Amino acid sequence: MSVIVTAVFQPTEGRKDELVAALRGAMPAVHGEPGCRKYAIHDASDGTVTMIEKWDSADALGVHSRGEAIGALQAAIVGLVAAPPVVTTMTPLPAGTEEQGEL
Repeated sequence: MSVIVTAVFQPTEGRKDELVAALRGAMPAVHGEPGCRKYAIHDASDGTVTMIEKWDSADALGVHSRGEAIGALQAAIVGLVAAPPVVTTMTPLPAGTEEQGEL
């Protein structure tokens, strides 16, 4: 079963553009990881930047969490975030159509 993750980043004041650039820089390596279905950043209305992820399985997410790409991302955002990202892991509860009722 797939796993959905959100990671909410609170940019350090005045460094949001740098944070976005650092996240974008890490994305190609993550997109190449086995089991990565979605890994996309979004500008939230509250000033945060949210990463929305979809993984084929908890195992694939676990490999990602321990991998080189996430280590590089963590190093790249040092000084660009005011606090550690808030990460939430979710299991889909499909409803309605397959296309619209599940990420």
